[in-house]
Amino acid sequence: MRADAEGLKAQIADSVALLRRHLNWDAALVRLQELNARAEDPSLWNDAAAAQKMMRERTRLADQIEGVRRMEGDVNDALELIELAEAEGDDATADAAVADLQNLAAEAKRREIESLLSGEADGNDAYVEVNAGAGGTDAQDWAEMMLRMYTRWAEAHGYKVSITEQSEGDEAGIKSATIQVSGPSAYGWLKTEMGVHRLVRISPFGGNDKRQTSFASVYVYPVIDDRIEVEINPADLRTDTFRASGAGGQHVNKTESGVRFTHIPTGIVAASTQDRSQHKNRVIAMNMLRARLYELELQKREAVSAATEAGKTDIGWGHQIRSYVLQPYQMVKDLRTGVEKGNPAAVLDGDLDEFMAAALASRVGATRSEASASAR
Repeated sequence: MRADAEGLKAQIADSVALLRRHLNWDAALVRLQELNARAEDPSLWNDAAAAQKMMRERTRLADQIEGVRRMEGDVNDALELIELAEAEGDDATADAAVADLQNLAAEAKRREIESLLSGEADGNDAYVEVNAGAGGTDAQDWAEMMLRMYTRWAEAHGYKVSITEQSEGDEAGIKSATIQVSGPSAYGWLKTEMGVHRLVRISPFGGNDKRQTSFASVYVYPVIDDRIEVEINPADLRTDTFRASGAGGQHVNKTESGVRFTHIPTGIVAASTQDRSQHKNRVIAMNMLRARLYELELQKREAVSAATEAGKTDIGWGHQIRSYVLQPYQMVKDLRTGVEKGNPAAVLDGDLDEFMAAALASRVGATRSEASASAR
């Protein structure tokens, strides 16, 4: 049989084995049977929220199990077809079957990476907070470019995006902004973007044609619902109201509709200018604060996770995770994974999948190493 087919077979087998291990295969089969039985219970929908959560789990688990089974069957079919085609000297059919194996290998790798989105909040919607750092007006312009980048990425994946808070820059760009990204596993994917992002370019705001280095930080935390309890002592809160700046109409700019909560023990700040109603902004800001505190607790509980540890370390100035160089050459490089792309314009237009997948795939490598060590 062709060497490339054997190599693809081994590659797919490795991914499928890892998928089975991540799923805890036998337990997953039992769990799916339980969920299928519960789905037949008419009383399930007495609690619509709980029912929807259960059905999402059922759909996700069924997709993972059926995906593994189908890939295993398709691999065997392709290998048998290659053997028959080679016996009959039919190179075209053999080549087509090898192409099928290549597609299966790509799917297996994608599913392998997606299987890592199994954290407690990975399936949730996400808040993405962008803050301008060192670099003055250039940094504020860079922060706005990044906000657009994540908005375009989200829209390309069919996610809904809403601006929760935005503070305009002094001359251009933004000082900070928070958006809510709503869609399947939004937090699981976007959490790989936490850290400091560095831009190198010729400044459009200066006349000396010298390169300017600017920084912006990204923080991502999951949107949580009322079923997740986060206790907040009112005595630990400082509440400020303020007039929203920037676009928003006369009402927003002339009344103190903006609300800012500061959690004194942790220093966490959550603000909203999304609505014209101060009452509604209070609710939005409180939900954001609860989400930030919940994410902080997740980090404590998941301290053994290499990805979480990296995220906690990288969110300090001087610990940039990615560089975007527009001058004197064109390159975007992720300093954690080594992934490079020579088309910054596409990246800034939301082409982030390769960077996100590589950050998640680094965890696959760790899992493989742990599995090899345990086998020895």
